[in-house]
Amino acid sequence: MRLPPYDNFPSISDDKILLRQIQFSDINDIIEISFYDSIQATTLTQAIEMQAEINVDYSNGNSIHWGIVDKLTNKIVGTCGYYRGLDKGEGEMGCVLLAQYRRQGYMTFAMLLAIQFGLNNIGLKRIWAITTKQNQKAIKLIEKLNFIKIADLDDNEVEYELRKDLNLTD
Repeated sequence: MRLPPYDNFPSISDDKILLRQIQFSDINDIIEISFYDSIQATTLTQAIEMQAEINVDYSNGNSIHWGIVDKLTNKIVGTCGYYRGLDKGEGEMGCVLLAQYRRQGYMTFAMLLAIQFGLNNIGLKRIWAITTKQNQKAIKLIEKLNFIKIADLDDNEVEYELRKDLNLTD
């Protein structure tokens, strides 16, 4: 396994998007989708503090958090990454997209890039995602990406996983 931090923060891309490190100059654009430990930022100060905590987690090898950038406009449209479990060969994947960019394929492309990075570069054997049962769009996306439902959790949440040993990414 090759855990963060890396000599250079990994940027990965396809034809439509770029996953890259979030810069201080991006924070004002992503306040409404800034979260840390399931708490949402409501002010610029909170979003800055949350990003600082995310950066510490990355430096400690516990996470990797990318900004999703539209390559045509160079605008950040969302975030995604792995937020825990890396040291065990697993990664909890999370993602969020600004409302005006939903239903345009951004998150599908971002998740595919992040999944491939997790499996091929970090060496993850398992990727999991947790969402609420009401979040049908997230459930549809993760099922489209071959995640399998493994548990109904407390608080009306559901857990899905993608396992490398089951060849679910082929």
